Amino acid sequence: MSLLLRILIAGSLAIWAGLALAQVSPEDRNIQAEWIKTADEAEKVVESAEAPTPELETLRTEIAGYRERFLAGRDQNADRIKTLQSQLDALGPVPESGTEPEDIAALRQSLTDQLDALRVPRVVSEEAFNRANGLISEIDRILRERRASQLLTRGPSPLNVTHWPEAIGDINRAIGTLAGERRAAWQSEEKRAALTSTLPALIGMSLIGILLIVKGPKWSQRLGDYLRGFGGKGSGIWSFVVSLARIVLPFIGILLLCVTMMLSGLAGERGQLLLAEIPKWSLIYLTFKWLADQIVFNESVSQLQFQKPYHRTETRLLIVLLAVMLILHGAIQFYEQVENLSEASRAFVAFWPVLASALILLQLQRIAMNRRLADEGTGDAAVQTFGVSKMVVGLRRGVTLVAMASPILAVLGFMNAAEAIIYPAIETLFLISAFIILQRFLCDFYGWLTGSGEDARESLFAVVAGFVLTVVAIPILTVFWGARITDLVELWEKFIAGFTIGGVTISPVNFITFAAIFAIGYSVTKLIQGGLRTNLLPKTAIDPGGQNAIVSGVGYVGVFLSALVAITGAGIDMSSLAIVAGALSVGIGFGLQTIVSNFVSGIILLVERPISKGDWIEVGGLMGYVRDISVRSTRIETFDRTDVIVPNSDLISGTVTNYTRGNTIGRVIAPVGVAYGTDTKRVEKLLLEIANAHPMVLANPSPNVVFQGFGADSLDFEIRAILRDVNWVLSVKSDMNHEIARRFAEEGIEIPFAQRDVWLRNPEVLQARPSEDTA
Repeated sequence: MSLLLRILIAGSLAIWAGLALAQVSPEDRNIQAEWIKTADEAEKVVESAEAPTPELETLRTEIAGYRERFLAGRDQNADRIKTLQSQLDALGPVPESGTEPEDIAALRQSLTDQLDALRVPRVVSEEAFNRANGLISEIDRILRERRASQLLTRGPSPLNVTHWPEAIGDINRAIGTLAGERRAAWQSEEKRAALTSTLPALIGMSLIGILLIVKGPKWSQRLGDYLRGFGGKGSGIWSFVVSLARIVLPFIGILLLCVTMMLSGLAGERGQLLLAEIPKWSLIYLTFKWLADQIVFNESVSQLQFQKPYHRTETRLLIVLLAVMLILHGAIQFYEQVENLSEASRAFVAFWPVLASALILLQLQRIAMNRRLADEGTGDAAVQTFGVSKMVVGLRRGVTLVAMASPILAVLGFMNAAEAIIYPAIETLFLISAFIILQRFLCDFYGWLTGSGEDARESLFAVVAGFVLTVVAIPILTVFWGARITDLVELWEKFIAGFTIGGVTISPVNFITFAAIFAIGYSVTKLIQGGLRTNLLPKTAIDPGGQNAIVSGVGYVGVFLSALVAITGAGIDMSSLAIVAGALSVGIGFGLQTIVSNFVSGIILLVERPISKGDWIEVGGLMGYVRDISVRSTRIETFDRTDVIVPNSDLISGTVTNYTRGNTIGRVIAPVGVAYGTDTKRVEKLLLEIANAHPMVLANPSPNVVFQGFGADSLDFEIRAILRDVNWVLSVKSDMNHEIARRFAEEGIEIPFAQRDVWLRNPEVLQARPSEDTA
């Protein structure tokens, strides 16, 4: 072994030893120890399956944090590992004899040791990641089973009057406890002293909150008047913004009042928790009130018409009452969290909002049915937009079923199941209605920006906006109907991780990277093509057909390179897809052989250029000009101004006549006949004068006149001349015929036409036949 190689190997080992120690830092060792302890405890909890649901949720969150750390650790040292692996590949495989030069063997061992040391953290992270992933799956399974069991559990009926005194007593006790805590806090000297020191700030916050609640609608209207100065008056967009401001400003005011009360410390422990819930409940009320105003009063948005005048006010009231039912449901859940509430008491308290919600939904359905029947009677298409839609009809039927089933389930003791369908149904109706109104606003806003007005509601933008809103609504609806946010996060992480095909992992990040790089490459290719077509190539001596071939070739090469760079940039290893690509190539060979043949023929046309853009050709009985040569076909414009698409393979394998290949010089032939007895030399002289006199006829080679022979009715002559531009052959032929007719008339030369004498062989038969028929 050479001294230099020994020094290099020793130095690399020393450096790598330091890197390996850095990989196993005390912090990493502590994290591994903490993880092992947490995982062991989690496995015991999962095995027993007796831990409370909040404890399982907390444990799952902790394990998910570890999993994120291990996921990042799996990609640790990826570049260095790739470099070492390439160095080992450069050394080649170990000889079959097992012996190789000592220097190479030592270098191979050094690289292998470094590679193994780098892989250790990745292997550890991979194992820990898989363990964390398995534990999370087990916890999710337990939580789902508990949720399902809870929905199917039957409790006491709320109509059992023996439980009512207990429930009323629990309610009074909760109210008394809340009031007692407030009185105790007010009587505390310490809290009153703290209140005195912060009283000016609290008073200021309270005044601001009250002003926002009271003056919010008026200020919102002033905001709308200001915004209308930017244009768009009459489009309804600023009215929509004003309606949103009427939600935001009062909500901020309520939030400020709640924060003020919480900072004062006079609400007590349960009061503090209650104040934390009030902003959420107020937001529910404000948004439902906003939705009611949009549906009932803003006809430009909803386009609803009611059968009777009082239905409009009734609909608005019912929608607001649905918000009140949701708030009551939230209050019951809050009450259940802060107080020990028996099942019987909870069933009694929760039943009445469920029953009221069902009745409200049924009444809304009755109003909607009356409106639908009225719409069908009037036949108003704008009104029937909401009345005859299959989706709306199906939604109404579902709401009716839910409204009828939920009270029955509650009476039978399945209160959890009743609440699990009635309140999500209300939230679903709210979300769908709100998103429909939001889509309409986005279309109006787009129409104002583009100047298209109401036509924007029927444009492609409306479809795209509806699709985006639908995608956004799907996860929200799943949460409404019982899905846990952690489940959605889990699905999102799996979606981001992608899927594997043929050993290649395809993820949204890879796809977006591929699309971005390819889009950039494609745009650059188009810019280069545009520059060549408009600036560079017209200044050269290359003919238009050659220019088109160069531009098309640059396009093909640019697209291919863009795809190649995009695949490499996205990290897609195409070698892993070799087997799949081989299998697909067989199917392509059989199923797409015609397309492939046309593609190859198109490339041949661009390279060999037997025809070019602008050529006058004849193929398959069709004659016209070549207007475009693409990958699969060639477009020919006939003299009738119609476009004929000819497959490229027909132009390569068939017979093609190109009248203007290389140049536009071509021959014209003008035949003419004269009567028998005419001086042929005189005719020949006249025809030569006519040919030489035309400006399109070349003098070299000079035109000539051919006496073709003796026809059945005439002496046949032809003018044969070479034209400067064969594209004018029909015009030149027409001009020559006009001149021939004029000169022949002046010279008294007759142009004969066919004449025939009819001879009857036995006319006596025709004369005798009438007499025979008479007899």
